[in-house]
Amino acid sequence: MSILTGHTARDPHTAGSGDVLNVTDLRVSFPSEAGTVQAVRGIDLALRAGQTHALVGESGSGKSVTATAILGLLPPSATVQGSVSLNGRELLGLTDTQMSRIRGNDIGMVFQDPLSALTPVFSIGQQITEAIQVHQGLGKTAARARALELLNLVGIPDPRRRIDGFPHEFSGGMRQRVVIAMAIANDPQVIIADEPTTALDVTIQAQVLDLLQKAQEFTGAAILMITHDLGVVAGLADQVTVMYAGKAVESGACEALFAKPRMPYTIGLLSAVPRLDSAPRAPLTPMEGNPPSAVDVPRGCPFAARCPVVLDRCLVEEPPMTAATDGSGQSSACHRSAEIGTRVAREGMFPTPATVAPADLPERSLRTPVLQVTGLTKHFPLTKGQLVKRRVGTVRAVDGITFDIREGETFALVGESGCGKTTTLLEILGLPRKQHGSVVVLGRHAGAVSGRERRALRRDLQIVFQDPMASLDSRMPVGDILAEPMRAQRWSKDRIHERVPELLRLVRLLPEHAERYPVEFSGGQRQRIGIARALALDPKLIVLDEPVSALDVSIQAGVVNLLNDLKAQLGLSYLFVAHDLSVIRHVADRVAVMYLGRIVESGDADQVFGSPSHPYTQALLSAVPLPDPVKERERQRVLLTGDLPSPADVPSGCRFRSRCPKFPQLDDARAQRCRDEDPSALSLTGDHNAACHFAAPADSPADA
Repeated sequence: MSILTGHTARDPHTAGSGDVLNVTDLRVSFPSEAGTVQAVRGIDLALRAGQTHALVGESGSGKSVTATAILGLLPPSATVQGSVSLNGRELLGLTDTQMSRIRGNDIGMVFQDPLSALTPVFSIGQQITEAIQVHQGLGKTAARARALELLNLVGIPDPRRRIDGFPHEFSGGMRQRVVIAMAIANDPQVIIADEPTTALDVTIQAQVLDLLQKAQEFTGAAILMITHDLGVVAGLADQVTVMYAGKAVESGACEALFAKPRMPYTIGLLSAVPRLDSAPRAPLTPMEGNPPSAVDVPRGCPFAARCPVVLDRCLVEEPPMTAATDGSGQSSACHRSAEIGTRVAREGMFPTPATVAPADLPERSLRTPVLQVTGLTKHFPLTKGQLVKRRVGTVRAVDGITFDIREGETFALVGESGCGKTTTLLEILGLPRKQHGSVVVLGRHAGAVSGRERRALRRDLQIVFQDPMASLDSRMPVGDILAEPMRAQRWSKDRIHERVPELLRLVRLLPEHAERYPVEFSGGQRQRIGIARALALDPKLIVLDEPVSALDVSIQAGVVNLLNDLKAQLGLSYLFVAHDLSVIRHVADRVAVMYLGRIVESGDADQVFGSPSHPYTQALLSAVPLPDPVKERERQRVLLTGDLPSPADVPSGCRFRSRCPKFPQLDDARAQRCRDEDPSALSLTGDHNAACHFAAPADSPADA
């Protein structure tokens, strides 16, 4: 019997004999001022109990609209055609009242953003018990007991205390666990997970994905996983459907599709993914161009404008989904699918662009430092009271970190959200006069420079922000956006007029783009504009704050290559902050791993990635998914328990011990040392350091 609902839980091995959910020729369109938006143009899906079906593709391909249509949550203005049947019952055409009996009961939903999915004014216990009571009619006491069982099942610590907490009192990972608890509360037959790990750190992502697998094992449900992360797909999915321009363009078993894709779009996606197990600082393979507008889908194959093996036929005739004849079970929508892998090679179909050769630089010790950070500390007072505030604690955001960046070098700062990366950037960029520790930029101490020197210093230190749209003024044309920093530095009009087209060419845009507004560009092009603005004043050091995290994988490859080329061409140095360690592998010369305001491991990128020695670094690297089903499912993961502790309540001794997988295995004497003594950096090889009492090199997790 199910401990959750009082009825027999489904066995995925016996229930997998038939399809639970069937989607046939689903079409969704919306009216708009520009015309009819053809969001979904005919897609077929079959979900089998106990299996995971992944829906992948770039932003705007129709993935989320498909899920919303299945749930009956589209606005009244939407036109929905086709068929969606659950165990033979047609769902399209049901009233909202009828669908409300199905949503949350037969179909559970895990949303992308757990904070917006939960009501802030109700406790999480109230929200879970409501989901149980609405569908099962239980009393408050019985529903609360079931809610406690659910919270325990999804790994919420101390559920009896936390059940009365509100969403804002939980971390992102814990909120997503609560959403999963609600999704499985009534043993659904189908769970739809729409980008359930996008907003999470890689360590928390690993926990949530592990939890989804356990939830599936318990309920026997079919999972429709919507994601852009092909590494997640490789680790979880049984079946994969690739969408482009509102249609499925390839589908099949996960291992077969990754090993032998038959659609150029799928090949392009897989080629563009940065991999942890690839050669360090190797160029990525971008897929040029952008998906077509859903308002004006071109005649013929919608991928033709980006396809490297396009034929004349492709421009006039849209290919249907056709099953392969080799018995693989794969289907693809490509006129040349039968030739791919035989007469048309997959390898090199999307050419990796030639890169700018890096300049010959002397060894690191002989190069001039462009940034030196020594003992940097930033604490915030924690106060209580309305009229009379009293200090009740300290938030130790950055707790004494030291590093330097040399000419022509990319230094990467990595770690989970809340580890202090952003605060470190703000302290460096703010150049405050009163600062605990020191920040030296190009030989000048930030705390000792005059106002005029500070202005000159800011010219040499620029930033590229995470969100290219939010960082560009939508009311200004691109030319004015690029000219703004030059005007602030009092450059002449003639000099600015010459510099703007030069900057656009530098980031591989056209000079005539200066007359357009940011809204007229794609996400990747907007980020190139942000990079051009950062280059306007010929800086020596550029801070890159998650510069590609908001971009599709096909677009981010081109931006990463551009950054590497600009570094080699202009002799730049980068301070690169990111949570995606696969991207870091392709750009970084040196890496520092932060945890609770401290650097716990640092050194040459090849050493840190090839032989991680701190347990936290090992866990971070093992949590990064590989876009290879065979490798991904054979790897041994180091799963961390719990979330990052609060910087207002840093554990004594080693601050990582509360989550350290090594700590429970230590004898009493060594464990006591971890409780009492804060470890200092231990020199390993060269400049490779790890702040752990028992640091031990490990094989690269990518090869494990």
